[in-house]
Amino acid sequence: MNVIDKINALISDRQITRREFAKRLCAMEPRLRSTGKTPQEQSIYHYLNGQRELKVELIPYIARVLDVSESELFSEEVENAFGADTALSKEGRDIMRLLPYAPANVIRNIKEQLERYKKLYKEFSV
Repeated sequence: MNVIDKINALISDRQITRREFAKRLCAMEPRLRSTGKTPQEQSIYHYLNGQRELKVELIPYIARVLDVSESELFSEEVENAFGADTALSKEGRDIMRLLPYAPANVIRNIKEQLERYKKLYKEFSV
């Protein structure tokens, strides 16, 4: 999981919108080295969509907005949707609710992908 994917996952986990995230980040008034200015909300969306390279000077601010350590944004630990106590996350519950509507080929693809993640998880958990 790359840092942008991790940030987007944390935004979702915190149950805030990208707009709310962008507003909170801008309110902290981080300054970009290249311009000396605070990025605008539109720029934040471009970072989140991978359309623009994330500026390293924003990392401490992003971590504060998401209430995580800076290193957690770069963690290569494979995370699962169920958390440490195996209680289903909102996304996990949503997927379980929607599975009955998925065609057989989609179910097969999901199963194959989950098997790959299971293997990765076991490799990183050792």
